[in-house]
Amino acid sequence: MNDQLPAQHVDALLEAAVAAPSMHNTQPWRFEIDGHVIDVYLDGSRTLPAEDPTGRAMRIAAGAATFNLRCAAESLGYGTWFGLAPYPREEPDLLARIVLEPTASRDEELRDLAVQIPYRHTDRQPSDDTPLAEEVRVRLLQAAYAEGAELTWLGQDQVRAVLDLILDTDLREIRDWRRRAERARWVGGVRTADGVPSTALGPRSARYPAAVRDLATHPADRIRPEQSFEQHPDLAVLSTACDDPADHVAAGAALERILLVATRDGVSASFLNQPLEYDDLRQRVQRLTGRPGHAHMIIRFGRSRRPSQTRTGRRPVTEFLPKGSS
Repeated sequence: MNDQLPAQHVDALLEAAVAAPSMHNTQPWRFEIDGHVIDVYLDGSRTLPAEDPTGRAMRIAAGAATFNLRCAAESLGYGTWFGLAPYPREEPDLLARIVLEPTASRDEELRDLAVQIPYRHTDRQPSDDTPLAEEVRVRLLQAAYAEGAELTWLGQDQVRAVLDLILDTDLREIRDWRRRAERARWVGGVRTADGVPSTALGPRSARYPAAVRDLATHPADRIRPEQSFEQHPDLAVLSTACDDPADHVAAGAALERILLVATRDGVSASFLNQPLEYDDLRQRVQRLTGRPGHAHMIIRFGRSRRPSQTRTGRRPVTEFLPKGSS
């Protein structure tokens, strides 16, 4: 085996990795490559101390990037071995170590999902009220299980309870200028490399509370046009049995596998995670599932009435590598 990965393979691997979702599109990753080993680190300059004080959302993002990297590796003819948060005490910012080696044994599912990476995006447009087909729901459940997580679909009573929790979070946030200021740093305006531009916010909901997160902070974004969103949204909670750093990274891998399967099936997705940013409300969300564990994501699935025309940008891959790396 050659000691170094070809430069064109490194570019393809990292382009796939950084296409993963992250809270407010902060892209909180950095990568170090040594031969056929790729380490995924948390970029401490891109954390969200007000909205994500424990770093859980950033670790979830790193898990999603790691899953994309595994998919891209399969498409390039590599098998992968990996460890998640392998040294939580000694190197807490090291969130994944992936070893790539050429192999004739193929993971056809990962290769197939790699094709979906450029098309996956968070869709904040209204969806129609057509429920997802049962076979689609099952495939999304299986995607979570494949990465060691659990996806629980919420009934209408639980959905209404989530909307009540969203109201609770909004009332709490009124008194928290730090959260609003932090979000304003990353959301709104013209953004081409990171953050969420105004054009990607989607319409405001004509009803409140609604099953769509309004990230707007700037005055101009708060008066964008209104539309009606679905009355009976398909919501699901992604959980893991434990709540250690490795579990957060695993939840991110499960999230990205779910999102890529959804993309392949023509299903849109967005997030309603604001209750999970408060420990007490996060516990209440998990109780709504009727299952033990720890909630990491609240995902809204649907089929948009019209495709989203604007996606969030990404930084050049060179910015994710140590200076001087090629």
